[in-house]
Amino acid sequence: MKHTHPQCSIQRECTQGSLMRSWIGMGDNSQQCPSMTLTPPEISLSADIKNVGILINGSVPDLAGSSVECDYGLGIATAATVHLDHGPAQIQTCPLLPRERYPDIPPGRDHLTVPVAIKVNGTSVVSGSFVIYDCERTGVIHPKTACLSCLSTKWRCYWDIHSHSCLSTKDDSRHELLENAASCPSLVAVDVEPSPSGMTQDFTLSLRNVEQREELECYFGNEQKYEAPWTEDSSVKCSGVTLTTTEKTQVFQLSLQRKGQPDQYIDSPEPITVEVYNCGVGSGDCSQCWARQDQGHLCGWCDNSCRMGTDCQEGSTQCPDPEITKISPLNGPRSGGTLLTVKGKNMGRRADLVDVSIGGVSCKILPERYIVSMELVCVTGTTSKTTKEVARVDITVNGSMTSASGVSKEFFSYVDPKLLSVEPRRGSRSGGTRVTFSGEHLNTGSQVRVKVNGTQDCSIVTLRDDTIECTMPAALHAHTEAVSMCVEFEDIPCQGAELSTTYTYEKNPSISYIKPKKSFLSGGRTITVAGQGFELVQSVSMKVLNIGQAACKVRSPSLITCSSPASNQSQLATVKFLLNGVLYTGDSPSFYGPGQEEEEVEELHGGHFLLEYVEDPQFLTANKERLIKHHPGEPLTLIINKGLSDLELAPEEYSVMIGPYPCDISFHNDQLFHCTINGSLGSSEGELPVVVQVGNFRRVIAKVQLGGSELAIVVSIVVCCVLLLLCTVALVVYCTKSRRAERYWQKTLLQMEEMESQIREEIRKGFAELQTDMTDLTKELNRSQGIPFLEYKQFVTRTFFPKMCSDYERSLVQPVYQTDALGPRALPETHPLLQDWQPSNTGKPNMEEGITLFSTLLSNKHFLVTFVHALEQQKDFAIRDRCSLASLLTIALHGKLEYYTSIMKDLLVDLIDASAAKNPKLMLRRTESVVEKMLTNWMSICMYSYLKETVGEPFFLLLCAIKQQINKGSIDAITGKARYTLNEEWLLRENIEAKPQNINVSFQGCGMDSLAIKVMDTDTICQVKEKILEAFYKNLPFSQWPRAEDVELEWFVCGSTRILQDLDNTSVMEDGRKKLNTVTHYQIPEGASFAMSMKDKRDNTLGRAKDLDTEKYVHLVLPHDELFENRKSHRQSHRKKVLPEIYLTRLLSTKGTLQKFLDDLFQAILSIPAERPPLAIKYFFDFLEEQADKRGITDPDTLHIWKTNSLPLRFWVNILKNPQFVFDIDKTDHMDACLSVIAQAFIDACSVSDLQLGKDSPTNKLLYAKEIPEYKKRVQCYYKQIQEMAPLSEQEMNAHLAEESRKYRNEFNTNLALTEIYKYAKKYRNQVVSALESNPTAKRTQLHHKFEQVIALVEDNIYECSSEA
Repeated sequence: MKHTHPQCSIQRECTQGSLMRSWIGMGDNSQQCPSMTLTPPEISLSADIKNVGILINGSVPDLAGSSVECDYGLGIATAATVHLDHGPAQIQTCPLLPRERYPDIPPGRDHLTVPVAIKVNGTSVVSGSFVIYDCERTGVIHPKTACLSCLSTKWRCYWDIHSHSCLSTKDDSRHELLENAASCPSLVAVDVEPSPSGMTQDFTLSLRNVEQREELECYFGNEQKYEAPWTEDSSVKCSGVTLTTTEKTQVFQLSLQRKGQPDQYIDSPEPITVEVYNCGVGSGDCSQCWARQDQGHLCGWCDNSCRMGTDCQEGSTQCPDPEITKISPLNGPRSGGTLLTVKGKNMGRRADLVDVSIGGVSCKILPERYIVSMELVCVTGTTSKTTKEVARVDITVNGSMTSASGVSKEFFSYVDPKLLSVEPRRGSRSGGTRVTFSGEHLNTGSQVRVKVNGTQDCSIVTLRDDTIECTMPAALHAHTEAVSMCVEFEDIPCQGAELSTTYTYEKNPSISYIKPKKSFLSGGRTITVAGQGFELVQSVSMKVLNIGQAACKVRSPSLITCSSPASNQSQLATVKFLLNGVLYTGDSPSFYGPGQEEEEVEELHGGHFLLEYVEDPQFLTANKERLIKHHPGEPLTLIINKGLSDLELAPEEYSVMIGPYPCDISFHNDQLFHCTINGSLGSSEGELPVVVQVGNFRRVIAKVQLGGSELAIVVSIVVCCVLLLLCTVALVVYCTKSRRAERYWQKTLLQMEEMESQIREEIRKGFAELQTDMTDLTKELNRSQGIPFLEYKQFVTRTFFPKMCSDYERSLVQPVYQTDALGPRALPETHPLLQDWQPSNTGKPNMEEGITLFSTLLSNKHFLVTFVHALEQQKDFAIRDRCSLASLLTIALHGKLEYYTSIMKDLLVDLIDASAAKNPKLMLRRTESVVEKMLTNWMSICMYSYLKETVGEPFFLLLCAIKQQINKGSIDAITGKARYTLNEEWLLRENIEAKPQNINVSFQGCGMDSLAIKVMDTDTICQVKEKILEAFYKNLPFSQWPRAEDVELEWFVCGSTRILQDLDNTSVMEDGRKKLNTVTHYQIPEGASFAMSMKDKRDNTLGRAKDLDTEKYVHLVLPHDELFENRKSHRQSHRKKVLPEIYLTRLLSTKGTLQKFLDDLFQAILSIPAERPPLAIKYFFDFLEEQADKRGITDPDTLHIWKTNSLPLRFWVNILKNPQFVFDIDKTDHMDACLSVIAQAFIDACSVSDLQLGKDSPTNKLLYAKEIPEYKKRVQCYYKQIQEMAPLSEQEMNAHLAEESRKYRNEFNTNLALTEIYKYAKKYRNQVVSALESNPTAKRTQLHHKFEQVIALVEDNIYECSSEA
């Protein structure tokens, strides 16, 4: 043994060979090899052991004076103490590992093996191991047999009955401890008969070694516990136990546990199981139902369904005759042995009661492949003649002589296979030859194979009734020649000469050399392969290692040609050949090709050849010109020079094309070649490219320009004259224009100076507004009114069905009013989903029952997932249908949000799988699938409380601030454009000064004193009415306000009253349009008195101002400001003409005014209150991170985008753009435009990409460009805080969801939602049934039959219902 490390070597190479016992020779006993024994071999985790003793047996070097240490394999080595230095055995001790350095015992185990190696002078000479065990873990990891497991370990443990724990030493307890497993308290095993679901029963259990005073409980693993009082015979009895299952059968394990101690069980050496079955599940026909009695299930078939036997009347238990739907295969050999598969219904209860025959020939059933009632497999018998018969199934009924039978609609044929010819009859010994067998009935029976010499298989490639193609194996022996081949059927050896033939193995083809040995990089050079025996080659390919593979062709028995593949660099490559799909390994060449000298033959071992890749060839014309002029009608000869190359290209490897014309090579040498076209080139082509091609290399080296006639010269002269004339005219015009431009420039300078002065004035005003507006708005904003939150059910219907709600609201042309102490109030309408449900068709009495059954089906996860996928696969199932279905499902499953969440997660996993295969960053960007809308709805439900309690107030204050700021300036009643806005498109780009003034208004029937209302002198009468209504109804939701069109405004002036209107006989015309009446038009003074009252009859002569025709009416500006300016420029002495862009400073003014409110809103959205953490967000973000980890997605941007698309863009942006989903307020078009700008800023803040802004960027993005980086930091911090929250378990989330379901129970009409879902189910009935049948789990649970039953019940088709059942 060498000093460096133990190894097997020659003794003289052992540097320490002279030392005692340092070498073990071959003649020594193998027991001399060193081994070690540790004392103690097992050590308790709690034992206080400092050292471990080690006894080394066998031959080891003399340890005197050596450094000896124990290596524990954990980077820890301790010095060993040697106690005996002489003799065959040596004893030493090693300090044990420190307690804190013990490795952790893996979960689910009670011990750990620690390796130990003895090192002498740094060399490991012997190794072993010891065990560290923990008795406490033994009892914990085996809770149902804690005591038995504790006392059955191979190390010493003790059981403490009182503390129900496993101890390592007796010193750990004051009580009497058990040491024998036979003394353990245990439950005596007992067999329990299967019981039906829902039946109440009692269980009497016998115990051993248990004191009767202990209080025990029966536990079945379903969170239900039953008291187990003691009986007089030292047993316990569990009374009133009711076990239910929704599966075909479910096994419950019966355990006894100490009362009040949920983790302390009485040992069950043999588990006691209780089988509970449900007759109504998993038995689709009569035979399946009655067959369950063999399993102890007391089920019976009656009323076309499987029920408890006690529910069926006494009578015949005979099932309908067997129905055979399919047999396969449809033919087989007369010799039998075919595995015939028969499928159908009611095909017996047991295999021994079923007989199958074909035309009187018995077919032996294979019991192990029998599926009760549905499918059987049998082995056909032998017959003496070819026949065509039906398959017959006979069933013995109830063990009596009575039988039922059924026959198949398909026929099974006994046939005689015949072999007519075989091609080829010979091939190479290396195999791979494809042999074709021709005959009759070759594809018959259940198994066909071709045997070679009775031992090898010819691999079948194609199998048809008249043809078999198979690939021959390699010959077993080097000198194998003729072998037998036979077509065998059904694992039966060769049946006769008519199915057998012979095949001859001949010497393998051999390759002598390849030529040429060089190829250019573009590839495509013809490589000639010379050899012999190629007549045996059917297919051949050339494989160039690390470059590619190319197909070849056999030209003769001694010649193959291949085309070289392309390479990306110059290199020397290895070439291999595949002959008949078998790698050629190289037979020595036995001949030389024509003209080939012996020394040129390449004899590489292993069939490898070398091919050198060099640069592509270069070609140039004689004078390197790129353009060659040629007169049409004359012969053309080109001289083409070749660049330096050692490819040795032959003339036949070149081809030259001039346009579509081939150029024939007439001369060739190493430096150049000539090509000639004797025919005439037409003059219509213009320029023709000269293309040289060698293999795949193709290059245009020049172009041939065909000369024109004298007409071209004449045309050129005329064109030059015309151009000269045009230049002269242009010079005269330029001089004239220059003089005019000089005069215009002087005039423009004066206008620019005046315009610059106007711009400075406008900017100064904007800056003053920016400084003062915050103070003014804070004073004017009225927070005395309550926040008009919508009820939860209204929030849900508006969020889930936004299009339906908007259509519904527009349909309310004439609202209904009632009058109370607060004045006239509009009565709000209710959504259909919030009203009581009545079946739409009273002619369908079973509709309610069908909808109930449909609701049960939707509660089946397999059905619902398959149902959704089936609908999404339909091309006419549009995006609006998908969103509608998702919202209807959310309403229908609102009472079971835990189940709804699991469905959503399953569908999301499918969506993630589909997105991850394409571009994962695009996932959830749009709402194009059912699950994406389901996620939107789920977020809305889970975030409602957070929205109302945390975000609602700052959001409402922002809305109020936007409205106040807009109303501070002029607003065009028709176009909606205003002086103050956040959206450039809604900016009033004209300097229209508006002065505020106060009026006093009383509202008849309102029961309130008159109020002072602030209006603008540019307000229309309708705008004044709206401000008055807002003042009187500010403490009521907007849905209860009267409309401005439904009230009248009277002005008390000079002792009389005057009704004010937007249009009357005093209205004036302006630019061909009638101008709306304003406060200024009526010359209403400060403090004027008004009265408002409800109209007796609505006046339909004038609608809302924003709906008026802009071609007929005008308020402040025309729809196009530029046109308005041009028309009035000649008479606007009081309104100076300025650039409209200077008014963009008002956007900054409005932004600065609203900035505090916007910051407060974003802070509320992107913060995590300690008292109300967003559990749903944490749960869903963790789910996304888990899915990303499973798919190896590590890009942080992808996960950021997923989170952004799930929460900010899917929920918050929807809320920001649609405050009417949350509050009962009036969202005007102008407010909607401002909210779009705010929402865009929020979207930019959540984006991972940096904004690339410039002078041409839209103002909607430029407005908040400075704040976006800070908002981005808030978003990233928010995501990080969510990630750092404590993980949320499924139980905690389910409890939260259950609480949400409970809070809003019975808020919605789920039956109406189910009815709407059913309409989709009915429309795509066939597609849903097909999807259910193709799903193995759905098919096994008969979901397609239950679905058809729903259709039948709702459509009142009782016959169909009973047949589907």
